[in-house]
Amino acid sequence: MALVVAGVVVLDCAEPEKLALFYKELLEAEQTDASANRVEIKGADGIRMAFRRDMAATPPSWPRPENSLQAHLDFHVEDLDEAERRVVSLGGRPLETKEASGPFEERGYADPAGHSFTLRRTRATAPKSG
Repeated sequence: MALVVAGVVVLDCAEPEKLALFYKELLEAEQTDASANRVEIKGADGIRMAFRRDMAATPPSWPRPENSLQAHLDFHVEDLDEAERRVVSLGGRPLETKEASGPFEERGYADPAGHSFTLRRTRATAPKSG
């Protein structure tokens, strides 16, 4: 066994129960552990995430430069429009509305606590022209 193995992605937030529910629904995950200050989930594909209570947590301001991108998550999707509807219905909000250039289409969002994440189309597409 490796000396160090991947653990869990942890996001600090004021309300871990609410943020865990957002990601649980988005990823069709199951809750695996909970305490007074932390909730963990595991997605169907094996991704593990935890949400830790920190009443002083401030979300990143990305794409604005002040207190910018601290970290973000990338999720792969087949249908960007359908995934966006799901994100918004669960309380997330779009951060970028312009289409990204390059071989991958992606869109930026914030979860209900303000953490940024990206939905990226799983299949490469031709670069955008113009």
